[in-house]
Amino acid sequence: MSTRIRRTAVVLAAAAVLPLALSACSDDSGDSAKSGTSDKASASGGGMNSGDATTADQPFGPACSGVPKTGAGSFDGMAKDPVATAASNNPALSTLVTAVKKAGLVDTLNNAQGITVFAPTNDAFAKIPKATLDKVLADKAQLTKILTYHVVGQPLKPEDLNKGSFDTLEKGKVTTSGSGESYTVNDSAKVVCGDVKTANANVYIIDTVLMPTS
Repeated sequence: MSTRIRRTAVVLAAAAVLPLALSACSDDSGDSAKSGTSDKASASGGGMNSGDATTADQPFGPACSGVPKTGAGSFDGMAKDPVATAASNNPALSTLVTAVKKAGLVDTLNNAQGITVFAPTNDAFAKIPKATLDKVLADKAQLTKILTYHVVGQPLKPEDLNKGSFDTLEKGKVTTSGSGESYTVNDSAKVVCGDVKTANANVYIIDTVLMPTS
């Protein structure tokens, strides 16, 4: 009997110890899993904040430095407004805005969706002799034709401009070429600040007014 009692005691002791051992293993495993998860989350978080994509989709070009850093005329401010309103807050586009108002195109541009606008700077308009510019500004039909020639009915990313031909709202075509941060429209107008986002349009600010062929 004593031998049986001893065997029974050993079995009971082992049975008591086994759950504790399993529990300890489980805790260690859980800690390891938690640690691994934490490490992975940390690594993932590091990747998200590594800045790999921070330069993507940012405006580029020499004239971008002249855009206000804050306020409605800044890149962040323009992104919140439709394109005609956004342009009105950019001092370098005041002549364009005047032309758009004279042509009665403010609502047309602001209500359009998913468009691209090649926006001539004030200096671009200054290349046109004053008498000619004044005549165009006074001719609503001609002014509308010129301005709508600067608008493409689809959003264009910089890579789309490498070499392309696009239909404009004026029913003509504009051609683009270039790469990186250097692009030309119709072999005459250079993009001086590209990939500017507004609420409804991608804007490429150019240094020359585009003229429709017909």
